[in-house]
Amino acid sequence: MSFLSDDSRAWLSRVAELDAAATASPQSPPAPLDRIRAVRMLAAELEKDAATLHAVREARASGITWEDIANAAGLGAAAAKWRWHGTDAEIAERHEAGRKRSARPSSVPTDLPGVSVSEAAKQLGVSAQAIYLRISRGLLRAETVTLPDGRTYKRVFPDEKPPA
Repeated sequence: MSFLSDDSRAWLSRVAELDAAATASPQSPPAPLDRIRAVRMLAAELEKDAATLHAVREARASGITWEDIANAAGLGAAAAKWRWHGTDAEIAERHEAGRKRSARPSSVPTDLPGVSVSEAAKQLGVSAQAIYLRISRGLLRAETVTLPDGRTYKRVFPDEKPPA
């Protein structure tokens, strides 16, 4: 009996087919996008396949340490425990929380008006402190932009004269 899911086995077969085709005909290997798609889909299927979780539970039941499991999986002990420790519901809850965190925007949007304080400092050849000082003295126009998710950014307009 196979320990992989049907989807994992199917993508593994597809990768093996493409590899065999590339070996059989090195002058005309399978299309690069087909190879990329097959490898990534196999990786995604293996990542969500329950086979690893079952093997981890068997290993723990037989007394194998988290460190040994982590080494076998190419992870740190804390990461292995985070992925596979607890009930199915606890694991799913942790993973969902992780997905929510990773889905949050973490970079500065590129479509904001003006320039950042550090960009203004570079343009004018001064420090960021000097930019804030010029803003407070009314020598530079600036505004704080608040995004719908609550993040705020100070934006500077070095080419515009501040309102009188």
